[in-house]
Amino acid sequence: MCRRMPTAAGPWVTLPHMIGILLRIVINALALWLAATLVPGIHASDGASLIWAAVLLGVVNAVIRPLVVILTLPVTVISLGGFLLVVNAGMLALVALLLDGFAVDGFFAAVLGGIVISVTSWLASAFIGPRGRYEVLVVQRRR
Repeated sequence: MCRRMPTAAGPWVTLPHMIGILLRIVINALALWLAATLVPGIHASDGASLIWAAVLLGVVNAVIRPLVVILTLPVTVISLGGFLLVVNAGMLALVALLLDGFAVDGFFAAVLGGIVISVTSWLASAFIGPRGRYEVLVVQRRR
């Protein structure tokens, strides 16, 4: 059985959902660390700033990014989706602007960092189900 926790937002959140959120924060923190390691121009002072940057990036991507995507939809359609790289770079730069201990030194560093973070998060999240568990479907044929 799952324990349920009350939230201020209203409905009950189950413990597996909380684990899923925490797991995604850890995945984003690892993606930010990888971007800081691979991309010159992205700097994180310590592990705590990476965790806070991951939390803030999740909030920015959940609240601000959808509005920016809708407002820039004509440009995104004309560029065949290429403008989303600029939107991702802007969200990463916004996190760096709001958080001490995490810095992005320029536009191209933000674009490359956005690509690294997106690919890393996508690959890691492909193995995580909606309940925060490691889920991979293996199909074997019977002979």
